[in-house]
Formats: sequence, structure tokens, C-alpha cells
Amino acid sequence: MARPQTIRLWSRIHTWTSLISMVFLLMLCVTGLPLVFHDEIDELLEEEIAAPEMPADTPRASLDRAIEVAKQRYPGQFVLLANLKQTEPLVTVAMSPTAIPAPGQFHRVTIDARTAEVLGEETPHQDVMDIVLRIHKDMFTGLPGELFLGVMGLVFVVSLISGIIVYWPFMRRLDFGTIRRGSSPRLKWLDTHNLLGIVTVTWAVVVGITGTINTLATPLFDLWRAQLVPVLLAPYQGKPVAPIPSVQSAVSRVREKFPDRLVTSVTMPTSARFGSPQHVIVWTKGATPFTARMLQPVLVDANNGENIIAPQVPWYLRALQVSRPLHFGDYGGLPLKIVWALLDLVTIIVLGSGIYLWIAKRRTAPARTKLPRVRHAVESKI
Repeated sequence: MARPQTIRLWSRIHTWTSLISMVFLLMLCVTGLPLVFHDEIDELLEEEIAAPEMPADTPRASLDRAIEVAKQRYPGQFVLLANLKQTEPLVTVAMSPTAIPAPGQFHRVTIDARTAEVLGEETPHQDVMDIVLRIHKDMFTGLPGELFLGVMGLVFVVSLISGIIVYWPFMRRLDFGTIRRGSSPRLKWLDTHNLLGIVTVTWAVVVGITGTINTLATPLFDLWRAQLVPVLLAPYQGKPVAPIPSVQSAVSRVREKFPDRLVTSVTMPTSARFGSPQHVIVWTKGATPFTARMLQPVLVDANNGENIIAPQVPWYLRALQVSRPLHFGDYGGLPLKIVWALLDLVTIIVLGSGIYLWIAKRRTAPARTKLPRVRHAVESKI
């Protein structure tokens, strides 16, 4: 049995950690609700370029042919990368007038992967879901905003743990799901707050921790790049950008060596900081819903396609990649997304009721302190 002093200490911790994080957590829950269904909303609102209907066994054209078609559309420009869409037979080739890309100067040409015909060009724009994601991710403040929300996520986890410690002894005396009738509105909301909090606590802790991990994406990738890339590419730095005999050949070699992985995109040799001047970087991912977020770069020597380097992805980036599907619940299809959305709604009720309980307690506190004083004054006159 916990001592009253210990309960009071944890009660203060629960109150202040909840108050500090409450407003930001409400914002994250409200913006996170549509983000759970971001794929479905994008399909509904966006007019995406679609591949024409053809038999399922229609053979695909060479990736080199698709890149050549893009070059013909924008002669003299540099091919930066090629994205291979997994759900449709489409290839998007990103091009730039400069070898090192400048913001706002990209051209994204979408090509039918079977006929190598240009289907259209993606125009960079910011839609509603992009705005919602920026609010949810960093509140339009960049890395400082991400790290701040990460701290708020940790504070939220502390408030959850302290809430269990404070209210568990009291909730044990009540049957599960009991809402005390005949009580004041504040006590009814207190029982509701505690009940819903216990029901969602595991989910809330998982989402809070994975959200905090996600805010460290930029520093973690920069750390990996600073530790591994200079050592890995040291023999190639300063060399001219190598011509590519065949991008299709590089992709085929990677598929042969890693048959359990899917090729998502190809980065061409470049002197920019995100690539190598002497390698084609083939980005792969897992084939299952859970491992589909686990990206693995494979470097194929542009001069000798037999030389392949698959750098080990460190544990902290693995943790980051695993946390992303757990955070949004998008590794189990639409049914899991619906569950995630319902839990998100319940958490919004818990947060809102927490704010109400704090305000109601402060309003009733003066009355409780005033009553003994009035009684003492009356008794002193008798």
C-alpha cells in the first residue's frame, strides 16, 4: 500500500505533466486522426496519374528506356532518381537543370512502365494533408518543433504512468466500468476519465513513445550519414560522376542478390551529399506490411555492376523505421486504421476531460477552503 505522501507526490507529477503536455497532445490527436487515413484521403482528393488498363501479364519495358524517354522530354537536364511505384506499373523520373538539385526546379515525369510512354508530369504542390502533416510533425517550425513535440511526447508518457500509480488504488475498489451514479458531474467525469484512460493506456504509451522516436528522424539519419557515409565513400570522393551503362542491369543485380526485397527507387551517381559519384544507389524495402517501412540502400558500382555494397542499417534507424507504422497503425490495412482512429477519439475525450477536471477542481477549491473559515467564525460567536 502506497503511503499518502507518495500518492500526493505522484498526484502532483500527474497533474503538472498532464497540464504541460495537454494542449499539444490534443493538437497531435486531432491532426493525427486524418493522418491515419492519409492514403485513403489522398486517393479521394488527389487526381493522380493512373496507368491505363492492360492485361496483368503485360511485360514491362526496360528502366533504361523509361529514363531515355524522360531525357527526350527535357533534353540537357540531369536525371536524379527514378521511383518505381509498387501498386501500379508506373515509373516517375525526377530531373533537374543542375547536377546538384535546387529547390523548386524539379521535373517529375510519370511514365508507363510497360509501354515507356509519358503519361503526365507531377506538379509540386502542397495539399490539405501536407499541411496537416506539417502541423502534426513540427508545427511549421522545422527541427526545433519536432524535438519540442518529442519532449511533449515523453512528458505525456510520464503523465500516463503517474496516472496509473495515482488512480489504480482507487479504481480497484470499483467494479470495472463503474460510473458512480448520483454523484456530482465532476465525479462522474473523473470516473469516465479514469476508465477510458485505463482502457487506452497501452495504446497511448506505444503511440507516445513511437511519436517521440519519429521526432528524432532527422538527427538520427544525419548521425548515420556522418558516421558511415564518409568512411564508405572515402575511396570515391573527388572522383568525377560516373556514367551509367545500364540502370536496369543494376536493379536486376540487386533483385537477384536480395530476392526477398522490393526495389522502390534508384538514385543516380551524383556529387551531392545524398549520393555517391561512382555508385547507383538502389533503395529496397521489405515485402511484408510490417517490413515495408524498413528501407535498405544497396550501392552498385556504376563502372562494375558486379561490385555491390549493402551497408548495415544501425539499430537506432531500425527502431525508427519500425516506430513509423506503429505510430499511425498503417501496417495492418483499413481494419487496423479504424481501430487506431477509435482509440485516438477516446484519447481526445480523455485529454478533454482532464482539462475539465482540472478547471472544475480549481473552481471548487475556494469553496472548500472558505467553508471551514465560516464555520469557525460562527462557532466563535456562540
